[in-house]
Amino acid sequence: MSGSYDFEEQERIAELKAWWEDNRWYVAGAIVAAILVFGGYRGWLWWSARQAEDAAAMFRPVSEATKGDEKKVAAAAQPLIDKHPGSYFASEAQLVVAKAAFEADDLAEAAKRLQWVLDRGADEHRGVARLRLAAVLLDQKKYDEALKVLDGNKDQAFAAPAADLRGDIMLAQGRLDEARAAYKLAVDTAGPANPVRSVAGTKLNALGGAP
Repeated sequence: MSGSYDFEEQERIAELKAWWEDNRWYVAGAIVAAILVFGGYRGWLWWSARQAEDAAAMFRPVSEATKGDEKKVAAAAQPLIDKHPGSYFASEAQLVVAKAAFEADDLAEAAKRLQWVLDRGADEHRGVARLRLAAVLLDQKKYDEALKVLDGNKDQAFAAPAADLRGDIMLAQGRLDEARAAYKLAVDTAGPANPVRSVAGTKLNALGGAP
């Protein structure tokens, strides 16, 4: 019995050796590939962390330049935007530059910076950029463009301010019924603690209440 067992065991060992001879390079390749993937992932994490730290450091001059004029703010922001265009801080810098441009009454530059954030910025900034861009377009009397920008909002968190701003655009166009409907939507959408509720309600009352 033991002899039969030994023979079967030797046969299995021989089969295993034969399999290893046929497949050892594939197994070794798979192991090497796994090591490279793991090492690459660790390397990517390290590189991403260094990039984020560099972008954060480059943002400091932008935040410090916010009390300066538009050109100073833009000059401080541009190196960061050029080097780390996909970073959170580049997106934040564009919002800072847009604000400085708006305060300098450079609406075209403000709109350009906000459009950049809307197209390429961090997800966290796009809702804010959308509202600010629509407001700039309203100031430029580009009503259809402003409405189109607002149409792109899919974030419920911005539903109330977007509706309020839509009401402002409708009012500027003399479309009073539509303005009232938009303000009513803003009031209904905003939570009790949302300041938009009070602002939109005041505008709604000034127009004679809901249609």
